[in-house]
Amino acid sequence: MDISTRDSGLSVGEAAARVGLTTYTLRWYEQEGLVAPVGRDSAGRRRYTEVDLDRLLLLTRLRRTGMPVRDMRRYAELARLGDRTRDARRALFEAHRVRVLARMAELEEDLKVLNYKIEMYRYPEEGR
Repeated sequence: MDISTRDSGLSVGEAAARVGLTTYTLRWYEQEGLVAPVGRDSAGRRRYTEVDLDRLLLLTRLRRTGMPVRDMRRYAELARLGDRTRDARRALFEAHRVRVLARMAELEEDLKVLNYKIEMYRYPEEGR
């Protein structure tokens, strides 16, 4: 990446705002090895590219769906190793999908209870 490309990237604050993280969390992701070290401009400041943002968005979604940090770190390691790890990355995502679907089923059941209680309090005269 040449200097002009690095200088045109997003600052830490801009990148954090785009992906919905704090600057602290963004730096933590880098320190934890969840993202490769980000390019820097001629003054040594981090500059995030669209590719960096795409990776961060994926990581935030994985985290939001409950993927443990150790699995996120494993994914990042595998991704850095390239195409030869595609099967391992797919298996990691498939295992996580099973957990997400199970959690969604639990939430559906929880939502049914909430809806019942809301209706009960909405129409107390019906004796529910």
